[in-house]
Amino acid sequence: MASPGYGKRSAPGQRPRTEHDFAHLLPRDAAVAAYIDGLCDGADISVKTLAKTLPYGQCALRTTLNRLQEAGHLRRGSECIATEEALLWVTRTFFSRTGHDDDWWNAFIRGDVPQEQAPQRPTRSRSFILLAALGRNTPALTLSQADCAALEPQVTEWFERGATEPEILHALTEGLPPRIHHAAALIRRRLLDKLPPLREASPTPRVVLRTLECRECRAPGNATAMPGGLCTTCRGTTPQTPNGPVGAVPDHGVRARMSAVRAGLVPRAERGHR
Repeated sequence: MASPGYGKRSAPGQRPRTEHDFAHLLPRDAAVAAYIDGLCDGADISVKTLAKTLPYGQCALRTTLNRLQEAGHLRRGSECIATEEALLWVTRTFFSRTGHDDDWWNAFIRGDVPQEQAPQRPTRSRSFILLAALGRNTPALTLSQADCAALEPQVTEWFERGATEPEILHALTEGLPPRIHHAAALIRRRLLDKLPPLREASPTPRVVLRTLECRECRAPGNATAMPGGLCTTCRGTTPQTPNGPVGAVPDHGVRARMSAVRAGLVPRAERGHR
């Protein structure tokens, strides 16, 4: 794992994993991309760390990571995390199994990327899973599927009031009688009698700003200014918009303008004669 704040961060809006996610890449790039895709968030994916695990050298891996940027699978940048005490800048390497263009990455750093959810099979709720697992550690509280479905709304109300899973499990399993004749009835009674008051959720850190970095010189910028992860300077092109106000002297013409001004100045010895 990388140091806190560093390492891999999965980008949103990714399709489900398949065997052909990186078929459009070169074999080495596809192998590295598949390896990174399987790592958890926060994993160290620096060139040195990857070289210790994968059968490629650091130069080859650096080239591969650059090509993954060009293909829209990877971007390097920073995030500003707002807490109650301060603003903290942390380094991120954003990875996406689904390749995206520069417009998508530009929207991502603005924070307005739509969350594209792929169709999935209906899954059981958090409340249903908690009830279904009660019998693992407390066999006397084993419930049927019908019992779990009937008690699900009551457990959901506990979660909505801010209760945690350990708190609910403690309320349901602490101080049980020696013999339990009807587990569902006992749980229903406890969920009703021990229902906690509504509590305010504690504020969580929120991302307020993101920026990307050029893959060559690490200059910060947005996706519009860095198509394919390269800034204007590293692409070898000149910015279309001049710096400074209208009529300002270009950077490359400052020396010539100052030489012309000096040449037009009257020498101090001749100022009194004019």
